[in-house]
Amino acid sequence: MRLCLRAAAYEEKRFTVTFLPRRRVLFALLLSVSFCAGYPVSPAYAQEEAEEAAGQDRGRPIYIPLKPPFVVNYGGKGRLRYLRAELSVRVGNISAANSIRHHMPFIRNNLVLLFSRQKEEDIDTQEGKEMLRLAALEEIRSIVEAEDGGEGIIDLYFNNFVIQK
Repeated sequence: MRLCLRAAAYEEKRFTVTFLPRRRVLFALLLSVSFCAGYPVSPAYAQEEAEEAAGQDRGRPIYIPLKPPFVVNYGGKGRLRYLRAELSVRVGNISAANSIRHHMPFIRNNLVLLFSRQKEEDIDTQEGKEMLRLAALEEIRSIVEAEDGGEGIIDLYFNNFVIQK
């Protein structure tokens, strides 16, 4: 029994002695890595940060979904017809994306009015749908330009387009 207790004490002491410095080294290593990752000091990073602050185009487009989907009735008098459209706007810079997000109620209002003015003959054909897409794109561009004076709206896409006659 005495031998067993000595062995247990020896194992505990050996475990503590060998494992404790490893913990400290690991902690110091993690601390230094997190410090370096939080504060990069390379000149390339400073240049990237300056470009982003200036709002320059980084070459990667940003897609902004206009959610929830638009559901409107269209076609005027007679039987009710419904249009459901899911849209995404492609922008070229962060300032245009922020402008879209900021003016979302204004944009949605004008797009609902645009979609509800459509005639059945206009949106039955592929050309009519393309004309509607271009009209919606122009509406969004005019809102962003009038409100913020900014540019950067590249395109508008229909993610989903369903009509019920």
